[in-house]
Amino acid sequence: MIAFILRRLAQALVVMGVVAFISFMLFQYVGDPVVFLLGQDARPDQIAQLRRDLGLDQPFVVQFGHFLLNAVQGEFGLSLRQGAKVSRLIAERFPATLELALVAAVLALALGIPMGVYAALRRGHWLSQLFMTVSLLGVSLPTFLIGILLILVFAVGLGWLPSFGRGEVVAWGWWQSGLFTRDGWLHLLLPAFTLAVFQLTLIMRLVRAEMLEVLRTDYIKFARARGLSNRTVHFGHALKNTLVPVITIAGLQLGSLIAFAIITETVFQWPGMGLLFIQAVTFADIPVMAAYLCLISLIFVVINLAVDLLYFVVDPRLRVATAGGH
Repeated sequence: MIAFILRRLAQALVVMGVVAFISFMLFQYVGDPVVFLLGQDARPDQIAQLRRDLGLDQPFVVQFGHFLLNAVQGEFGLSLRQGAKVSRLIAERFPATLELALVAAVLALALGIPMGVYAALRRGHWLSQLFMTVSLLGVSLPTFLIGILLILVFAVGLGWLPSFGRGEVVAWGWWQSGLFTRDGWLHLLLPAFTLAVFQLTLIMRLVRAEMLEVLRTDYIKFARARGLSNRTVHFGHALKNTLVPVITIAGLQLGSLIAFAIITETVFQWPGMGLLFIQAVTFADIPVMAAYLCLISLIFVVINLAVDLLYFVVDPRLRVATAGGH
């Protein structure tokens, strides 16, 4: 177990090192921060002075070392567009993105697993066929189109839900949350469901396929031969084994929800990190782009590590293989 954890930690450090190098290269080859800060009309002596102040006149290795040291401390300098510390901008936007992703993940799991189980157990039923048809639409339609359609129906047509913004939030120290206000939930529902649609359909189709595969195995046939009820066979044996690969997919999809909430946040003007990143790309705000890349990579690495450990605990075959030295 310890060797397994150490091996995964070593791999995570290598990945983060590569990502940090790529982020650092943004500063080298995507525009000149000195020009962004001083403008095109700056004098040569001003440019030289600012380069010395920023450490840009030092060798490449020294600059990269300083970047790594600052990145470990969560510091990426000042935003070239807003003039504020990047760490403060990320801290302000991260709660909104995290809440959006978590609610979307809960919706995807809470709806996707039961729908997948029903579609597997009642394959010929009209509701099962409807689920599969809806899943095809969820996989095929782009996220921005789903968001626009939901705004058209529920915000413009019916007037039930707001179409943009985060609504009323409650401050808990530096964390601001809309999960404790009615207005916050009303603003959250449309973007969360939009973000959850693709993950929901993916989980539903995965659960259905895995459930059908498990139901054909010998130990399920043996359980039926022992006279166990369908409820016990389906939910006590088949579903338990079906959820093993779902754990992996659900964990990885949580990282994807956080990383790829950019489109949803743009459509609904949700004040999260995705919208901040889009604005940074528009204005070539390199420190914000580098910080976003490092943070998203760290989230993926942490989630992958957690999923690997959880998979190790759930699946006894991995423990046997590790104990055997494979």
